[in-house]
Amino acid sequence: MYIGQVSKDLLKWPRPCSPPVIKLEERTTAEYGMPSTHAMAATAISFTFVLASTDQYKFPLMLGLMGAFFFSTLVCLSRIYTGMHTVLDVMVGSLVSVLLTVVMYPVWDVIDHLMVTSPLCPVFCIVVPLVLCYNYPKLDYYSPTRADTTTILGAGAGAIIGFWINHQYISNTLTEAVSHSVPFFTNEILLTALAQFLVGIGVVLVTRQIIKNVTLTSLCFWYDVSMDDCGAKQQVNIEVPYKYITYSSIGLSATVLVPLLHRFLGLY
Repeated sequence: MYIGQVSKDLLKWPRPCSPPVIKLEERTTAEYGMPSTHAMAATAISFTFVLASTDQYKFPLMLGLMGAFFFSTLVCLSRIYTGMHTVLDVMVGSLVSVLLTVVMYPVWDVIDHLMVTSPLCPVFCIVVPLVLCYNYPKLDYYSPTRADTTTILGAGAGAIIGFWINHQYISNTLTEAVSHSVPFFTNEILLTALAQFLVGIGVVLVTRQIIKNVTLTSLCFWYDVSMDDCGAKQQVNIEVPYKYITYSSIGLSATVLVPLLHRFLGLY
């Protein structure tokens, strides 16, 4: 996502003109269009999900790939339909994700092992994303791309640190990959999944509200600006730490606090 967001602001290819395109989303009109990060995310998430699941569950690989292709295609078509991207934008975005997946797939297990075992993992996950966000390409006008990028990197960093904490202090066993049959959906499974979702989303919402208010209030007080000053909150010295701290806290709570709460409530 960082590669895609930065590419937009370096290439500076405009989004489709309106007219003839009818834009159904006005929030992102300040952003550039090439490549489509929605297409990148949809392609990466769907296909890597299938590839990662092959070691855990027994299912027809071709069926999984067809489902991933269908999902990513729907997202790409939706970006064209809403007037946000051209066909070329979504094609390039999808191809970039495919290329990154092909390049990184052989070292997935190595990276996964380092993420949960290396003592430097928390430091790396805090410092590197912050450096990238603070050095995000500057534009002549305000664009939400830096804020969105910081949000994504912050959530990812928090989640990885959460996995590291789980391994170091909660469960320090690295299980071997074992394929299981995909269970049939039952009322009990569906109700448990619904309860897990409601508990998880509740924790995430509460975490976001508390950390957001505390962080934003503290930063505005430190830099002596008003909480109502939107221009001040868009400055890099406030926007980056505010977004990063808020969403890294969300990633951390989702991977550590929520599973512990599920276990405490017997939702597993």
